[in-house]
Amino acid sequence: MNKPLISITVCVRDGVNWIDDCMVALCAQTHRPLEIIAVDDGSTDGSREKLLQWNDEKAEQEKSNGIPVRVLTQEPLGLSAGRNYSLNEANGDWVAITDIDCRPRVDWIERLFSSSKEVEAVTGRVIFNQGRTSVSKLRARSIAWKYSSRSENTTLANGPCSMFKRESLISRGGFDPSWYHAEDMEVSMKILQSGELIRYEPEAVVDHVAEESLFHFLSKRRRDARAHTRIMRYYRGVKHDFSNDGKIIVFFLLPFIVLIASITTFSDILYPVMAIMLFMILFRNYLLWSAALWLGAFEGCIDALLGKNGHKPLFRKQV
Repeated sequence: MNKPLISITVCVRDGVNWIDDCMVALCAQTHRPLEIIAVDDGSTDGSREKLLQWNDEKAEQEKSNGIPVRVLTQEPLGLSAGRNYSLNEANGDWVAITDIDCRPRVDWIERLFSSSKEVEAVTGRVIFNQGRTSVSKLRARSIAWKYSSRSENTTLANGPCSMFKRESLISRGGFDPSWYHAEDMEVSMKILQSGELIRYEPEAVVDHVAEESLFHFLSKRRRDARAHTRIMRYYRGVKHDFSNDGKIIVFFLLPFIVLIASITTFSDILYPVMAIMLFMILFRNYLLWSAALWLGAFEGCIDALLGKNGHKPLFRKQV
């Protein structure tokens, strides 16, 4: 059986130190025929120049392993715009997406394609590097727990490790540039809402670099929660598993608040203060994670009120 051409797309903004490892992993894929389309999204750290070193449309460079590589550039328009750019430029029947801080294993595309029958999208499994910090270990455990409960027909085609039928994705409008974050969630909801399926292939593995920075981790969780308000508003009737860990973490602040409130009710405040300090020491990352989710949800509600970042205004002026 002749296999179809598959296009792999990846976008980067200011990720110069990740480019070579990602591109090496993409060019090592065993599936043929294959093409790679990389988009620089207005980088200022030298990523554009680094990425252009991989441009090899005729597949003549040894490092491209016989795979055509096209590098596209654009102004800093965002991940959705970059993915749409590569989607419209792609020639493949299927388009796979990943992130520049990911390292797909050599059979990633082979595994995705083997599970692509009678579905519109296939998604693989992301394994986060444990790293050296408590944050990177927390992130790795959280992602592993999420994937452990994922069924064969799943609800999310994750951005770092998924593949879509190109024409179907284009017909659905591709990735919405107005969405602030989590454009893969919206695309997944559109697929499920139409009655189509997303298949989960656990053997299609993508390794992700460790998320060592607490600030980076909290910023992404805040954006997740902010984007989730759009999902709740526009796709209320569609079941999904986007927030399995968030449902637990979002309430993690409650016992902390109870401890603080207890100070005002006890004449002897020593024990409540000691309990609060111990709680903060033991669960600092979870407390900050919970706070980031609450802040993101609040910002999402403000977006809805103002009609920003993918929302239509809640209150429209009568014309």
